[in-house]
Amino acid sequence: QVQLQAFGGGLVQPGGSLRIACVGSGFRFDDYAIMWFRQAPGKEREGVSCISRRPEIGIYYSDSVKGRFTISRDDAKNTLYLQMNGLKPEDTAVYYCATERADRCYAATWNLVSRMDYWGKGTLVTVSS
Repeated sequence: QVQLQAFGGGLVQPGGSLRIACVGSGFRFDDYAIMWFRQAPGKEREGVSCISRRPEIGIYYSDSVKGRFTISRDDAKNTLYLQMNGLKPEDTAVYYCATERADRCYAATWNLVSRMDYWGKGTLVTVSS
């Protein structure tokens, strides 16, 4: 049974930092590209970042987080990370990890919700003073 579980969310002040993580099980985690998505209240789910099976193949970020967020993975621990710096109130959202069972992120489609095969339970990040 494929499972993805995000954790590590919380309340952080504007300008602060937070690292969230996602643990996968029930599939060959190291075979696949893994993505972060987020969904803010009243808004559609959007792609945040994607890391390929081998990061040197490709990593992508949405324009809204580029330069502030860093995605990484530790396949020995079946864990995906998202280091978030310079957080803004508009980063407030539930963050989800997902995979489309491809070995790499594709520039044209990595952030398409409809292409994902598996979703994890999300973790809430709130940026507020």
